[in-house]
Amino acid sequence: MAKKLERIGVLTSGGDCPGMNAGIRAAVRTALAAGVQVTGIRDGYSGLIEGDLVELDRASVGGIISRGGTILGTARCVEFYEHSGREKAIARCREVGIDGLVAFGGDGTFRGAAKLAEESDLRVVGVPGTIDNDIPGTDFTVGFDSAVNTALEAIDKIRDTATSHERLFLVEVMGRHSGFIALYAGIAGGAEEILVPETPTDVEALAEELARGRARGKRSSIVVVSEGDEAGNALEIAKQLGELDPGYDVRVSVLGHQQRGGAPTAFDRVLASRLCSRAVGELVSGNTDLMVGIHGGEVVTEPISRAWEAGRTELPADLIELYRTLAT
Repeated sequence: MAKKLERIGVLTSGGDCPGMNAGIRAAVRTALAAGVQVTGIRDGYSGLIEGDLVELDRASVGGIISRGGTILGTARCVEFYEHSGREKAIARCREVGIDGLVAFGGDGTFRGAAKLAEESDLRVVGVPGTIDNDIPGTDFTVGFDSAVNTALEAIDKIRDTATSHERLFLVEVMGRHSGFIALYAGIAGGAEEILVPETPTDVEALAEELARGRARGKRSSIVVVSEGDEAGNALEIAKQLGELDPGYDVRVSVLGHQQRGGAPTAFDRVLASRLCSRAVGELVSGNTDLMVGIHGGEVVTEPISRAWEAGRTELPADLIELYRTLAT
């Protein structure tokens, strides 16, 4: 029989994303309902090493479900990459009585959590939180839906100006290694073209396709560009298009880090709440070295190593085909 869990720690690590506060709230209140105390760890693994800790109760997480970012703060911790740094973190957990850990973040966060589970008797469960939606083992990560909606709002507004002035706009969204935001926001925003790092970009073919659109009477066009596209960023692609056809009136809008901020959508609030509540449940049941995710609408668990061993998360082929059909 698993040892009774007395206290858990909760941390957020890596890039922030909308929905993290909703998840913190759910983890705290689920734990307290099970008779387990909660320690908040500020600034990720760095705070665990340094002992930057705070007691969390029901009141301390009141009113945060609608807030973006993370009340615990987040940081990347180089010291934690080393065994000596992890030894300090494990010693800190023993010192304050932390038996289990909810680690909320992306691939790097999960790798760190797996090391803690391997090198100690600490129970660890990872919750996927990243706007890139690039963690295998879950259909959606917390923060992705909010980022897509932020990008979509900008695209809709840019479309008004593009149409009024008969311009081509290249809208660059985040996604250095993953085109999920570009694909979803591009389909929802009716983009004429979507450029992602997962597929090759032929700028000459892009120019020809846009020219065919103008010949059919299109007054404007929107091209959504993932920042990691292999042909370059939106500014570089705009330059290439201008050289191919000086007649283009091209404008570029780079959305940047605003996609990380703002109030989370209802979807992300519910997703974060479901996943973090389940994470605490797994810890209470004595389970460890797991990640929680959502698959087919159901909360599921996988070995935490799936986050990097399963390989790169592929863009849905049916959505790529859909965008190409609708954009023609």
